[in-house]
Amino acid sequence: MNNIIEVKDLITEYDGLKILDGISIDVKENEVFIILGGSGCGKTTLLKHIIGLLQPVSGSIKIFGEETTTMEEEDFEEILIKCGVLFQNGALLNSLSIGENVAIPIEQHTDFEQPLIDRMIKTKLHLVELGQAMNLSPAELSGGMRKRAALARAIALDPQILFCDEPSAGLDPVTSAAIDSLLLKLKEQLNMTIVVVTHELASIHRIADRIVFLDKGKALFVGTLQEALDCDIKEIKEFFSVGRF
Repeated sequence: MNNIIEVKDLITEYDGLKILDGISIDVKENEVFIILGGSGCGKTTLLKHIIGLLQPVSGSIKIFGEETTTMEEEDFEEILIKCGVLFQNGALLNSLSIGENVAIPIEQHTDFEQPLIDRMIKTKLHLVELGQAMNLSPAELSGGMRKRAALARAIALDPQILFCDEPSAGLDPVTSAAIDSLLLKLKEQLNMTIVVVTHELASIHRIADRIVFLDKGKALFVGTLQEALDCDIKEIKEFFSVGRF
């Protein structure tokens, strides 16, 4: 498989403190790649760098083979149109209906007429099993349903890459398992690559193809889930024996 994301020798600092120290990873097409590690290890920081919310001190980030760290903002927007982001808290706008929330990226990045937008919204809500929720408000949905609605918005433009920050956060085990199953289904239906930051051991076992394990700003391990389970790295063995940090 080809690499769809390549990060090489990434270094970033906050107030002189090195948060990421020479991180190098690659993410392959149509895989689920998991970013793991203890609190404060740099998981979300790494994700934010990949999607352009933060700029590194040095290093390279390539998406679809194009260097993004030195890219002009307009050019990077063309990259981001091919990506979707599922934020930890869903980030739905409470003043809008679910359908209006899902419509946001479509209206921002296309010139489609309203009838086509409406069909796209219905299709995406159907894919996440929320076909009945188009006219409801976020406040009328359960936590799991809000996560599904946010996922529908994240896939509104059929992204090639989906980034997920703690997709199971705040959900009960049954709902978490349903979200994981949905992510795998969408990966196949939309032929997506998925990058996930998560602490949830059960989710990792259900969805991971490969992982990177971060510790104190360094990548201790990059490889398949089975290789991680078989390795002798102390921090990784502790993580998988306890379940989370």
